[in-house]
Amino acid sequence: MPKLTERERLADLEARQRRMAQEIEEARRALRGKYADIVREMPIETLSERAFKETLVEAIRVGAEIALPALKALGNASQPKSTAPRSTPKIGPAASTA
Repeated sequence: MPKLTERERLADLEARQRRMAQEIEEARRALRGKYADIVREMPIETLSERAFKETLVEAIRVGAEIALPALKALGNASQPKSTAPRSTPKIGPAASTA
């Protein structure tokens, strides 16, 4: 194979760089699509938009190793554990604001 000139080598490197950037973008879109599918399946209508965004930001910030077990535990805790009737709250005098 003949030796490339510096110009040809540079052109080849730039073409490879463009292909790599395109591959990175495609991989990023595919990964984001998978996460979007997960979010589509979640019952997020019970959250305000702000609470949902804050939840996602914090989950991303702390990382999946911490966020996923914590969120799963919270999901299990929010489900009713028994069918026993709940006691009615005690109604007392209103707290003074003075």
